[in-house]
Amino acid sequence: MQPQPKVASTKERIEAGKVLREKVPRSSHGEWAAPKNRPDPIAQILQSDRGRVPELLPIRYERMSQSPFAFFRGAANLMAADLAKTPTTGIRVQACGDCHLANFGGFASPERTLLFDINDFDETLPAPWEWDVKRLATSAVLAGKELGASKELCADAAQIVAQSYRTHMHAFARMRAMETWYSHIEASVLIKQAPTQGAAKYWKAEEQRARLQTAGHLLKKMTEVAKGWRRIVDNYPLVFHPRKYASFEREVRDIFDRYRLTLPVERRVVLDRYHFVDAAIKVVGVGSAGTRCGLVLLMAGEDDPLFLQFKEAQASVLEPYAGKSRYENHAERVATGQRMLQAASDVFLGWTRDRQERDFYFRQLRDMKMTIDITSMSVKDWQEFLRVCGWALARGHARTGDSAKISGYTGKGEIFDEAIREFALEYAAQVRRDYKEFLQALRDGRIKTSKKSKPSG
Repeated sequence: MQPQPKVASTKERIEAGKVLREKVPRSSHGEWAAPKNRPDPIAQILQSDRGRVPELLPIRYERMSQSPFAFFRGAANLMAADLAKTPTTGIRVQACGDCHLANFGGFASPERTLLFDINDFDETLPAPWEWDVKRLATSAVLAGKELGASKELCADAAQIVAQSYRTHMHAFARMRAMETWYSHIEASVLIKQAPTQGAAKYWKAEEQRARLQTAGHLLKKMTEVAKGWRRIVDNYPLVFHPRKYASFEREVRDIFDRYRLTLPVERRVVLDRYHFVDAAIKVVGVGSAGTRCGLVLLMAGEDDPLFLQFKEAQASVLEPYAGKSRYENHAERVATGQRMLQAASDVFLGWTRDRQERDFYFRQLRDMKMTIDITSMSVKDWQEFLRVCGWALARGHARTGDSAKISGYTGKGEIFDEAIREFALEYAAQVRRDYKEFLQALRDGRIKTSKKSKPSG
């Protein structure tokens, strides 16, 4: 009989986290100054666009040009390179990799409960926990500026994120491992914790709107019957059927058949009740714009649709700094990371690789998706949203890392929160400088957009 392995207690792990403060003072996280040898941001953006569809890049650049926050969303590789030069404790988690406010929202669990969580995992990889916190806090500063908030309120936003992360991590550190794994955040928490009746009304309307995002609703909105055939409606250049549709359909059918085999047998049984009807290209997001993405319409009956979205997965922007993924297929990396971080993932989430060695993952389209429009929020609504985002990030990290060590390190006081506040302010200023260079590159033609492109700023 083998001897029972010694398992460190929660108290011992918390103490081990406190010891890390000697090597990496919490205040050191507030430091940011661009190194003299910092790579040219425009060259880095162009490098990250290699392998994307050239015809779709103008849409990506137009979206990035709208504001510093939009630019930030599309340039995750810039911050990844910069974060690699900042202090870390050495504690790793399954990082989101592109952690910003627009990548949080609501979605349906398999039990049809509306949950709140991180909802984008294209860059996920095991990495230092600090990187996600700093990116999320910086996004709060940039988003606050778009809301018209003062510099002080923007700084407060970053501190709210850090404080929420720290206090919730403190709670997760004292939970049993399975309690943490089963924990989840229902989207209704935004209604219950709303600071005013007006705020509660706002979040209730958002929840009701999300519950309408079903396949039946999308069928009426996104398809039409022409000459007896049900088809996805073109909305060029965002959703469209390519000119060489026959070859496109063959390719999509091929990757769909391959993807199907990555699903558990019981889910294939459900999927096999649906039949392939149509497919189209769909341009998504800011960071993903230009990658190969599309829609598949499946039908099990006249009024029984299923919409699947497929997205190309490339190497994570964290990989040069956090290490190579253990998964040969980047779509498997994305799907597995999503299952690790999310409280509940889409039952049709799966992955594949096409005959050109490109990786793709599939999932349902907008299944009760709650997309948060921060520009429509009051300051109090926004601050409550920030707290829930910090909570969701802490929950994801606690599921995949040592919550007690992180909690021991961050502590009970506000030293860590204040350091993140300072970093977020300084790094948001760096983003604005990079954004100005980006706009100049658009004007100079170094980065080419469509003729209709009119960069702001």
